[in-house]
Parts: sequence; structure tokens; C-alpha cells
Amino acid sequence: MARHMKHIGRHGERKVAVVFREVPGQEHMCLVVYPGTLNSPMHDSLMKALESNEAQNEKSLADALNRMLFSDGRPMLGTLHAGGYLKKVEAKQVYMTPNPKSSINLAEMNDIINKMEAGEDARQQMEQLDANAGMVNPREKTTAPANTGALSDEDLAKSNLDQAAKMEAEAKQLVAEAKRLKAEAKKLAPTKKATAKVTATTSKAKKTTAKKTTAKKTAKKVSTTTNSIEV
Repeated sequence: MARHMKHIGRHGERKVAVVFREVPGQEHMCLVVYPGTLNSPMHDSLMKALESNEAQNEKSLADALNRMLFSDGRPMLGTLHAGGYLKKVEAKQVYMTPNPKSSINLAEMNDIINKMEAGEDARQQMEQLDANAGMVNPREKTTAPANTGALSDEDLAKSNLDQAAKMEAEAKQLVAEAKRLKAEAKKLAPTKKATAKVTATTSKAKKTTAKKTTAKKTAKKVSTTTNSIEV
């Protein structure tokens, strides 16, 4: 039996890793990475991280990637964000594929997961969909889940705050990385001010040397003239 893999899906014909199931304030959208767009070392590191127990045990792939590093030592989540690899797409266009024989629409899955805390009925709906390695084939007609009621404002606020905290942590990580790169750049290339100072110092040294040479020549002429007078 094929292994049940979380966070893997398809957007059209393209394979995706779903990093954020929902975008704060735009819950109908999600953030994904297309592994096929990454270079070989990044691709291999991401897939290895995705298949790890650490990632598979997390509700959100972003939480795991925030603690993991690429093979070159760069933080995964921050690097994917800074490199523009995180793409925002509609959740209803993504189908999660926990194994080759089953899939479920991400928007539907998000709706069920978000309602699970509202009552046992939603939990039973999720257990029904979770049969046969976790998901159902979208080609098979299923009974639409009953409406158990909307989430309260408090629940929505808590969800937004949790996701906002994750985004803030990611932003801090990116700021720290930017500072490190700036410091590295300063070490590798001197600033214009430093270069100008070196040029000015060199010019001053040349002028001082020229003055000393002129002074020596003048002293020599005076000495010669004095000797001629004494004779």
C-alpha cells in the first residue's frame, strides 16, 4: 500500500508542495511551491524535508520548513519566500494527492478541517473522507457534507492571529538574513567613502614627498652658493 503523504498536491498538471493551506485574510487562497522550478540541490533538499517525519507530523508544512535548512545552510522557508518561489493560487484549483490513487480538493479539505472544532458531525465527515489512505477520488460522487454552522468571530480571529504570528516570524527571519548579507557585502567590497579616503591619503603623501624633494634641492643650491662666496 502506498505511503500516505501530506502537503503534496497538483495544480493543473503541475506538482506542488502546499506550504500554507490558507492565506491570512484571503482564506480562499493558498501558497504553494512548484518543486520542478527549483534547481537540483534545492529540489532534493525540499523533497527530503517534505518526506521527513517532522514535516509529515505538522498540520502546516510552513511550520516544518521554518525550522529546516537547505543543503547550503540557508533557511528553507525564508529562502523560498525571498526567491519568489512561494506562489499564491486559489485553493479550489489545487487537489491534494496523498497517494497516486486518491485526491481531494484543497478548498473542501480546508472547510472540513476548519469546522472540525465546531462539533462531532464535522469530525465524522473528515473520518469518512479519510477512508482509503486518507482521501477520496474526486471522480467518485460523494454526498455533500451537512452545514454545521459558521465559525464564530472568536474562532476566525484566533485563526488569523495564529497565521499572522507565523508570517511575522518569517519576516523577522528575512530581516536577519538581509542584515547578514549587507554585512557580508561590506566586507567583500570597500565603500566609496573608504576608497575616497585612501585616494586622498595617497595624494597627500605624494604632495608631501614632492615638497620634501623641492626643499632638498633648494637647500643644496643655497649650500653651493654659500661655498662659492666663501672661496
